[in-house]
Amino acid sequence: MNLANKLTLLRVLMIPAFLVVLYLGFPNSQYVALAIFVLASLTDLLDGHIARSRNMVTDFGKFMDPLADKVLVVTAMLWFVENGRIPAWAVAIVIFREFAVSGMRLIAAEGGRVIAAGWSGKVKTASTMVCLILMFLPIPGWVNTVCVWVIVLTTVYSGAEYFLKNRDVMDWSKL
Repeated sequence: MNLANKLTLLRVLMIPAFLVVLYLGFPNSQYVALAIFVLASLTDLLDGHIARSRNMVTDFGKFMDPLADKVLVVTAMLWFVENGRIPAWAVAIVIFREFAVSGMRLIAAEGGRVIAAGWSGKVKTASTMVCLILMFLPIPGWVNTVCVWVIVLTTVYSGAEYFLKNRDVMDWSKL
């Protein structure tokens, strides 16, 4: 297993640790969980950079890297839903976008086409990570609300852009 894949696997293993720390609820557990979340997020940046720069792209990485990223983000968001910091409808939008994009990628792959992540998707991922990190800190309610809207709006925009740029993948005339 190459270094990029090891980092991806580490991120996958950090997700249950992140959750356990959150639910143990010991003093400052939220900050320990935040540290785990930040480290996991950094492995996402690092493993992708290593895989591309060293030509270590593997099927494992192509599958597990985006999955680990999505599970980490949705896990944090669901914890915030449980604690009244993110409305469930916002998480539903994020999950819907991820399923829709993954589905379109599958259809494209059946036709021999690979659809790479676009710029807006990278902005969505980065802004979501930053907002989630902020939300672990003692921030005013209005900042929390701004973070929720940044997550929702970047998610909707990147999803719409993704579908518009790749609308030829689907045969919409057969609806």
